[in-house]
Amino acid sequence: MAFRIHDSVLRGEIDNRQKGIVRGKIWIEGRAEPIVLDLKGNAHPDLAGCLLTFTNPLERILHPHLDSLHSLQRGTIGDLTASRKVRVFDVPIEEALEMSRRGEKPPEHMANSLYLEWFSQANGRVVVESADYELTISPPEWRLSPAENEQRAKDAAAGMGDFLRRLTEAIDAQKRGQKDPEAKWDEHDYEKFMRECDARSEKYRELLDKYGDSDEAHERIAEEMGWNEDEDENDGDERMSIEEINAICEAAAEEPLPEPDPAREGIDWIRTQEGEIRHPLQNRCFESALKVWRQVDQELGLDRAEDKDLDQFVFEFQTTGAKLAGALNGIAQERGTCDAAFTVAYLKRALDHLHKSQAGLEAVAAKKLLPKKMVDESRKELFEIREDILRLMDEFRGR
Repeated sequence: MAFRIHDSVLRGEIDNRQKGIVRGKIWIEGRAEPIVLDLKGNAHPDLAGCLLTFTNPLERILHPHLDSLHSLQRGTIGDLTASRKVRVFDVPIEEALEMSRRGEKPPEHMANSLYLEWFSQANGRVVVESADYELTISPPEWRLSPAENEQRAKDAAAGMGDFLRRLTEAIDAQKRGQKDPEAKWDEHDYEKFMRECDARSEKYRELLDKYGDSDEAHERIAEEMGWNEDEDENDGDERMSIEEINAICEAAAEEPLPEPDPAREGIDWIRTQEGEIRHPLQNRCFESALKVWRQVDQELGLDRAEDKDLDQFVFEFQTTGAKLAGALNGIAQERGTCDAAFTVAYLKRALDHLHKSQAGLEAVAAKKLLPKKMVDESRKELFEIREDILRLMDEFRGR
């Protein structure tokens, strides 16, 4: 996903007064020195030839991976404008989300937004976007001709195209050597397939982030993802309408799942107080991670945004539970049809996130951010969940 840093920005200055060059400095919360921009290209006509300065009047939120943002950003400019049209809520974001959950439409209006995008050698695509910044724009020292503006647009598109090409290469790298879908797959085949899915998802997220969700954007995204090519290959096939697809999905959602095997209760499944069926290990991980989150955020009142190790400990613990759900929660209803090799590959993913949570916890323990009792209990819980994951992997490998 694009490296979006707007919530962490204090202030900045972007200088395109020299044609063909965009230089700048951006000061970020938590870093003593600004990041420096040295980019080829030009801004949109509204900022071409100008010096732009901006400040962020809102409370800053530290980006969790800010340490990986290189202090010198060399590369090419993408889109740089102060007049990108965006929809802005007229109520606080929390209220807008609550209205949306109730099926209501939050009040909103169109506003101009600063959109600063570049493609760096160190960090790939980086974006600063906000309709809240306070901007000052100098008079232009030169203006783009129509031909130069057309070339600017082509150069920006080429930067995005090169970035997408690298994402496509990542997909192709995972596709090479994959087995025929009809052949028997082992856990390594499924791991390779999952990495391909990750690469596809990353490319789709980048496209959605860049182009939005309009009808025109959907067409462009479909073309970049190669979906139109898939349709062309099946022009003779009958295609379902969106309404037909939605009707099928709704019918499937209403169809009750088969009851789990009573003899496997406590082994493959349990029923929660809310009536939800979960695998015992997934439920344990979910509840433990929820307890940790409540202790950190509510009881201790710690701000995870201020400490990346603390955030890693909690976030990766929660993610482990989500991955275990994907690996195990279908076993109760699908036992006998669940591919054991697929389950092992999915459990490996959960294990990877658990290891990251353990690393975060040990880093936090060294800084004494949490009570010793909580650290000891969490360390023991993570270790025992790890042992259960390894045990299940061995069990499924034996099937």
